[in-house]
Amino acid sequence: MDVAVLAYDGVFDSGLAALLDVLEGANSMRGELPQPPPAWNVTTIGFRRRIRTGAGHLVEAAPVGAAEDADLLVVPALAERRPDALIAHVSGPAAAPARRLVATARERGTPVASACTGTFLLAESGVLDGLDATTSWWLAPYFRKRYPAVTVDQTRMVTSSGGVTTAGAAFGHVDLALAIVRMTSPALAELVARYLVVDERPSQAAYAISSALAQSDPTLAAFERWARGHLDQPISIADAARAMGVSERTLQRAVRRTLGTSPVGFVQDLRVERASHLLRTTDLPLEVIARKVGYEHANTLRILLRERTGATASALRAR
Repeated sequence: MDVAVLAYDGVFDSGLAALLDVLEGANSMRGELPQPPPAWNVTTIGFRRRIRTGAGHLVEAAPVGAAEDADLLVVPALAERRPDALIAHVSGPAAAPARRLVATARERGTPVASACTGTFLLAESGVLDGLDATTSWWLAPYFRKRYPAVTVDQTRMVTSSGGVTTAGAAFGHVDLALAIVRMTSPALAELVARYLVVDERPSQAAYAISSALAQSDPTLAAFERWARGHLDQPISIADAARAMGVSERTLQRAVRRTLGTSPVGFVQDLRVERASHLLRTTDLPLEVIARKVGYEHANTLRILLRERTGATASALRAR
């Protein structure tokens, strides 16, 4: 497989390096399998011969014309954490060549992949319209508002839809690279993960901070503050809306628009976050923790923890 990895000014250094390192590792470990898959021919491409990364390093790059013959185009993240600055960059003139490159690749039928903030560049180029995608969990509310034609699930670590593969936050580049290897050889992907000591991380949910997600919308932020003060009680969405001075419908729409879930789902996230914290930092029995986060029966919390974090209560406590 010929893989073109786009390097551009301001690219996230670790993202670019992770992609190159994992694919190079897969090439070097192919021979350990009884039936090795074909090698990956990886080319770093750029719009100039030398690219300056987000950390100021210089990267040598081949011309972007190499992408025309590639079997896969990979776009690493931009080293930018501020949502407004990120959107301004990917929609601005500086990113126009990259947007055209991505759009042209998809027009040719070339699969495209990206992670973290790079998913905004893919969405801005239009190739994610009508598809499922993921992105950095903390950027998902901004992604969802700007690209309503994309169905985004911030809990996923990697998702593939319609020839486009997207991955989650920053070091999701490792998961993305392993997913690329897995497309050809699941056995080799597992071998590489073992050598790199990378655990399988199908979900970002365990890393998400609900308060950070809520800050992107004033109504949601107010609801989060109210809900945190009532987590040990049965929560009525009507009571929450009344306390906030908004209609229940307004609250429902704000949460759905920003997070892609319901107010009840968001409250469950807050309860899981609080319960996980108590499991890690106290010796309280699960039955006591369940009551502190509004559940009468510990088994209800036990099931919810497994669904949302992918881990058992015992595993969370061991951490």
